[in-house]
Amino acid sequence: MAERESQRHISAVCGQLAQAMGYELVEAGIEKEGPGRYLRIYLDKPGGLTLDDCEAYHRAIQPQMEHVDYDFLEVCSPGLDRPLKTQQDFERHLGTRVSLKLYKPIDKRKEFEGELLGLQDGEVTLRTPQGVVHFAHQSVALVRPMIDLSALDDPLEPGV
Repeated sequence: MAERESQRHISAVCGQLAQAMGYELVEAGIEKEGPGRYLRIYLDKPGGLTLDDCEAYHRAIQPQMEHVDYDFLEVCSPGLDRPLKTQQDFERHLGTRVSLKLYKPIDKRKEFEGELLGLQDGEVTLRTPQGVVHFAHQSVALVRPMIDLSALDDPLEPGV
């Protein structure tokens, strides 16, 4: 099977199983790393993925991937700061702070931060301290939510 066809097949099978189990398939594919080939599957669900979720999915998908050439199978959560890729990702993060990186600089800048106002008509829109800025979606290399962990600081335990 050609690599592109194999990739589509992996994504389709992983996506069907993820949906049946109540997960969202974020990404699935073969990655060459060191001497091995990793079949990495990133899943998510509302409230976040647990280790038990990863284990259950791993056990369910492994028999369906026997024909795929890989050395290691990893089922993982994409993390809190997973890149926004789909329209659904952008809608889910409307109004949140994000960092945006461009492929090529605009006015000598490639990185911007601000409130995500949306992805519409091929443009990503942010509210920045300088005002509302529109970026052509194809010029955007990466958009990630900015995670504020300061709320986790315990004011009763300084320096911890």
